[in-house]
Amino acid sequence: MKPWYKSRTLIVNAAVAALAAFELVSGLLQPFLPVNVFTAVAVGLPVINAILRVITTQGVVFSQKDD
Repeated sequence: MKPWYKSRTLIVNAAVAALAAFELVSGLLQPFLPVNVFTAVAVGLPVINAILRVITTQGVVFSQKDD
């Protein structure tokens, strides 16, 4: 098992969520992005998640208990 912060799947999803939240609050990214970027993210993120799940070799733990 590995700690949650070493999970590529969680890192990718957190980065996309952070950028989406930043865009929602600020609106600063919209002028620099083509219109179809949001569609590409909506289609691409599940594909990236599926790829990362296929290559995953370890489970994730959110807290480590001392034995």
